[in-house]
Amino acid sequence: MSGMGDGYVGTAQDAVRIRRLEKQREAERRKIQELKTKSASDKGQPGLLQFGSGTSEILETAFKKETIGLVTREQYVEKRVNIRNKFEEEEKEKLQKLQQEEEELQLQKRKKRKIRGSSRLSFTDDIENGSEEDDGDDAETQETKGLGRGKFGKDPTVETSFLPDSEREAEEEAERERLRKQWLREQEQIRNEPLEITYSYWDGTGHRRVIQARKGDKIGDFLRAVQQQLAPEFREIRTTSVENLLYVKEDLIIPHQHSFYELIVNKARGKSGPLFHFDVHEDVRTIADATIEKDESHAGKVVERHWYEKNKHIFPASRWEIYDPTKKWERYTIHGD
Repeated sequence: MSGMGDGYVGTAQDAVRIRRLEKQREAERRKIQELKTKSASDKGQPGLLQFGSGTSEILETAFKKETIGLVTREQYVEKRVNIRNKFEEEEKEKLQKLQQEEEELQLQKRKKRKIRGSSRLSFTDDIENGSEEDDGDDAETQETKGLGRGKFGKDPTVETSFLPDSEREAEEEAERERLRKQWLREQEQIRNEPLEITYSYWDGTGHRRVIQARKGDKIGDFLRAVQQQLAPEFREIRTTSVENLLYVKEDLIIPHQHSFYELIVNKARGKSGPLFHFDVHEDVRTIADATIEKDESHAGKVVERHWYEKNKHIFPASRWEIYDPTKKWERYTIHGD
């Protein structure tokens, strides 16, 4: 390639543009050389527009060359009219030629803009490179480019999902918002579902009861309902406050701020069983299998805080500890009540 050595590291598109510019410069040099040759051959002819000369000066110079010696008045007038007509015809031809060159230049510029705009497509490089290689036949090349431009469009096989698309992003955002609201409605329905809880009021011996609550209720709300249920029967429950009641499930003391919903959706586990089952059932199997973990649910205990502080060193209170959501119990340890 002319103008480029072995060390050239540009892209294929850069090489195409360089070849195009070199051809344009060569055409301009040939045109200038032709104009110089024509100017030198016609330098002495009258009627030619010389650089820096006015129209009247050129006409006067040409007339003097034609009227050397004695001429009659009719010859004088005739030659002057002929020279003026010849000069006007030459000026008209030059003007037409300049207009034609200007139109050709504008046409070339429009073609270049179309080619440059079409080259933004990912698959036009091959077409442009192929047309540059066949540049020897200009007419055929222009026809090929014209046909190629007529077929340019979006390639359906090109992956465009990674490109920014405001319409698609708006649709995705609307869909995410719809799903979020749907999920919130479903969770609210779950929180409002009824939950039957089997518990045992523990004062050293068990007093089993059943009470209705909602899955969205907090432990504090549950203990308030328990207090109202047990108050007629147990004097110490009537005289204490809800803050002094503890709920112990699977050997873990559940703080008042946690809800049954949290325990259920998180599939929380205690030391001796699941925290998301609030009924009572035993794991009854016809064949004992030590490799499979037992699935038993025990009644939660409701305990008065004063009793717990007094007996926390004695079984079963000695096994109890505060529930920590971050602590995981991999296997259950079962002990009799």
